[in-house]
Amino acid sequence: MSNLSPRSSESSVADSESSNESDAPSTPRTDSQIDDVVDQLKNIRTMSVDFTGAKESKSERRASTVLISRNSEDIRRILGDDGTGAQLAEKVCCGGGCCFLPQLKVDPNSSSHQPVIIPNNEAFKSLQLKLGPLSLDSKLTNVTPLPTEIIFLQPIPSVEEKPASTVNIHPPKFVTPHAPFEVYSAPVHHARELTKSGAEKRTYHFDLDVTDYPQEGGNVDFVVGGAIGVCAPNSPEIVDEVFDLLSIPRFIRDKQVLLKTKGSRWPTIWGDEEQRELVTTRRELLTWCSDVQSYPPAKSLLRLLAEYAEAENEKKILMYLASGQGQAAFCDLRTGSHVTITQLLNAFPSSKPSLPHLLSTLQTLMPRFYSLSNDPHISSKREGLAGRQLIEVAVTVHETLSWRGGSRTGLASGYLERSAKKLIDAEKNGIPPRQLDLRIPMFRGLMSNPLAKDQTTDGPMLLIGAGVGVAPFRGFVQRRLKSANCANKVWVLQGVRDSLLDELYSGEWGVNEEEVKKVVQSRRGEGRYVQEEVRHQADLVWFIINALDGRVFVCGSSKGMGEGVEEALVDVAMEKGRLRKSEAEEFWKQKKDGGQYIAETW
Repeated sequence: MSNLSPRSSESSVADSESSNESDAPSTPRTDSQIDDVVDQLKNIRTMSVDFTGAKESKSERRASTVLISRNSEDIRRILGDDGTGAQLAEKVCCGGGCCFLPQLKVDPNSSSHQPVIIPNNEAFKSLQLKLGPLSLDSKLTNVTPLPTEIIFLQPIPSVEEKPASTVNIHPPKFVTPHAPFEVYSAPVHHARELTKSGAEKRTYHFDLDVTDYPQEGGNVDFVVGGAIGVCAPNSPEIVDEVFDLLSIPRFIRDKQVLLKTKGSRWPTIWGDEEQRELVTTRRELLTWCSDVQSYPPAKSLLRLLAEYAEAENEKKILMYLASGQGQAAFCDLRTGSHVTITQLLNAFPSSKPSLPHLLSTLQTLMPRFYSLSNDPHISSKREGLAGRQLIEVAVTVHETLSWRGGSRTGLASGYLERSAKKLIDAEKNGIPPRQLDLRIPMFRGLMSNPLAKDQTTDGPMLLIGAGVGVAPFRGFVQRRLKSANCANKVWVLQGVRDSLLDELYSGEWGVNEEEVKKVVQSRRGEGRYVQEEVRHQADLVWFIINALDGRVFVCGSSKGMGEGVEEALVDVAMEKGRLRKSEAEEFWKQKKDGGQYIAETW
C-alpha cells in the first residue's frame, strides 16, 4: 500500500516519486532577534570570537554552522566582563543565569590561597565538573539553604524483622495512588519481547490479569485508549548500595521503625499534606517511596551532601555547586550525563547524610503510566480465557549511559524488563507462568487521559504514532472492527526505524494491515520519518479532519516526532486549506479544543 488516501490526487503521488534541486530543503533562517544580537556582539571590544570570517552580504542571513560556544565558560569569554554583551544576549540566554552571576577570582597577593584537592575516584571524574579557581578560602554567596528535615524514624522495641525478599513484591499499604484505593497486585499472564535482536530499543508486551481488580465505585472500567499506573520499586541492588554508602548497618535495614512526618504528602503518592505516624522499615521507604535515580540533582540535595561531608575539599566543592558562583558548573551538571544519588555518594565518599534527612530531600517515587494496547472487552474471547479479563501494555526500555560504563535502564522500564525476562526464561524451561506467580503493582489510570475519551461516534479516524506510541492504536482498530458502521474508516501511520527489527504488533491488528496501516521506516528503504508521511498523505489528513466526526490522533515522544507531526499538520492545513501559517495553527487549535485533534505525547 503506497498511499492510504481514499481519494489521492495525482500530484501527491507524483511529488513523492520525483525530486530536483529546487525541491531540496534550504537552510532555515535564524530568528531576526538573534541576528540583531549577533550583529551588535561583533562590535563589543571584549569579544574573542571572530564573526567576520565570511564576507559581508546584504542578503538575508541564514543559520550558521559555526560553533561559537561549548559551555558556560565560552559564553563568559564571548560576552566579556563589562556586562555589555550580557545585556545584549539577555533575551536569548539559556535562562540558567550563568552569565550574570559573580565569578570566582584568584587574588595573586593572597598568602592563604589553598587550592581544592580534587577527589580521586571514578565517580567524581565522571561528573566532569569545571571548578575554575575554586580554593578552600573562596568566598561563596547565594548558597542554597539547608533543606528542612521533615521525616523522623524512631525504633520500636521487640519487633520481628520483615524479610527483605518480600519487600520488593508489593508496596506497603500507605503507598496509595488516590485514596481510599490501593495498589493492585496484577498477575502477569504472559510477557514477550516485541522487538527483534539488533533493534536500537527493546520493547516488551505484557498481558496482565485484572479479572479480580477491586470495584472502585461507579461504572468505571478499563477502556480503549486508557492507561494504567505502574508502581515500580527501586532495584534491590541500588537500595543496598545506598545503604552501604550511608554506612547503615545491615541488621537494622529490615527492622520495623515508627515513621513520623511533618505536613507533607510523602510517603503517599497523592495523599493529603498532613502529619503521619506509620510503622514501616527503612528498606520499604527506600524501595517504594523515594526516587533515587530519575531526577537530576537539585541544589538542595547538593547542599545536604555538603552539610554532612567531613572532608574539607568535598564540602567546599558541594557548597560551590549550591552557590551563586557555582551556577555555571551546576547547570553543566544538571544538563550533562544523567547523575544519580549513588553516583554522587560515590563521588563524595565522606558525605553520609542521615537517612531521614536524605528522604526529606529526595523526590517522591511516582508511578509510571502506560497506555493499553488492546480493547479490554475482547480479551475474554481468546482461547482458554473464558471469564477472565486481560489488559495489554507495551513498554519500551529507557536506557542512559552509566558512569561505571555501559548503560543503565530507567527505573520502571528496567523493573518491567526484569519481570518479563523472568517469565520468558521460565517458559523456555517449561515452567508455566502461573507457577511463578509474577505480579505487577498497578492501578487503573485516571480518565483524564485524552486517548481514553468517549469515541462512540463512527466518523473516520487517522492514528499517527511512532515507536511504542503506536501501541494504544491497536485497541482503537480492534474496537472499530466490531462496528459495521466503522468499516474502512480507520487509518494508521506507524513510524519505525527498521520494520524487520522494531515494528510493533506486526500481524496482530486483527485486520488485513495493508488496507489500514502504512509503516514508515527511517533507517531502511526510502528513509522517511512519520511526519514526512503526514505531508505525503495530505489528502487523507484533510479529508478526515473535515469529515463529520473525523478525528486525528497522535501518540509518541514529544521531542522530534510529536513536534514534527504538529508542524506537518500545519503544513497540510496551509496547503489544502490555502491558509497562512497563523491561520493553520489556529485551525488545529480549534480542532483540538473541539476534540477532533487529540495528541498524547511525552
